[in-house]
Amino acid sequence: MNDAHLHLLVNHFPIIGTIFGAGILLSGILLKNKSIKNVSYFLFVIAAIFAAISMSTGEGAEEIVEEMPNIGKKIIHEHEEIAEKLAVVLYVLGVVSLLGLYTNFKNHSKAKLLSFLVLGISIIGIFIAQKVGTSGGEIRHTEIRANDASTNVETQENKEEKE
Repeated sequence: MNDAHLHLLVNHFPIIGTIFGAGILLSGILLKNKSIKNVSYFLFVIAAIFAAISMSTGEGAEEIVEEMPNIGKKIIHEHEEIAEKLAVVLYVLGVVSLLGLYTNFKNHSKAKLLSFLVLGISIIGIFIAQKVGTSGGEIRHTEIRANDASTNVETQENKEEKE
């Protein structure tokens, strides 16, 4: 198993874990249930760990795919830049979630406030995660690249006109 394979294996959980965690946390807040909130906090910590693994395998994956046809360094660089932002958000989310777990276990007066803070951070994470997922998918799936699809059609038409 090389870094590209490992990267593809682990890179989905930070995105999916953040989405599920936010939904679970929202239900925990609405139901005023600490156990449900704790499940979401745990998911956010796991998502942060998987983000670190995904970041550590990204460079190796880049080395493998950057020379393949229809894949340029520019699209990989864009994906990498957005992924770094998501990683920072998820690391913060993981740490704040650990604080949320602690405050819930200690029945701290700030536990409720902290749950809203975690929810806000997770929403930011979901927004960035969508961009990371899309840019990552565009690396190998040229059919979802909006700009390239139109460029390829125009290039084909120009070639046909010249002939």
